[in-house]
Amino acid sequence: MKKRCFLLFLFVASVVLLAGCGDIETNMSRDVQDFEFTTQDNETLALEDLEGEWWIADFIFTNCTTICLPMTSNMSKLQDRLNEEDLDAQLVSFSVDPDYDTPEVLTEYAEDYQADLSNWTFLTGYDFETIKELSIKSFQSWLEEAPEGSDQVTHGTKFFLVNPEGKAIKFYDGTQSDEIETIIEDLKKVQ
Repeated sequence: MKKRCFLLFLFVASVVLLAGCGDIETNMSRDVQDFEFTTQDNETLALEDLEGEWWIADFIFTNCTTICLPMTSNMSKLQDRLNEEDLDAQLVSFSVDPDYDTPEVLTEYAEDYQADLSNWTFLTGYDFETIKELSIKSFQSWLEEAPEGSDQVTHGTKFFLVNPEGKAIKFYDGTQSDEIETIIEDLKKVQ
């Protein structure tokens, strides 16, 4: 009888341990609203194009003088780490200043950060209210227009991990370079 209980215990423990493999600790759960926006190449990228993919999103703008600089630098470092680890994930940067950030401006910005555009897309082609709604409703990320007399939009600084079903499941501090390794470790668990 003791042997059966012990074997049952081992079986249950194995199932619990195996069930934990591939799981990451999440800190959010939001369905990303459907979208179809313009890329830096003047093409379109829609949520359905990302279906079945893991992806990391952020919100930036090209003439930002503060937080976007470390955020985009960290996204560039993340792209390098994804390549080093042979991990498959898309990077998506939504502009929060779509009037200024044309596809041409985004292309130049991408070049400044040596972005590999095969898996890093910069998006524009919407009005401010559209991106504000996406930012707040899909990612719970604060976004406010630039105050009178300024061109500096106020926005959140998070990177967001989105699963293949289109659900934002985890956020990271996009201004902190040590978060890159956390993202890499999380992606290793799910791929």
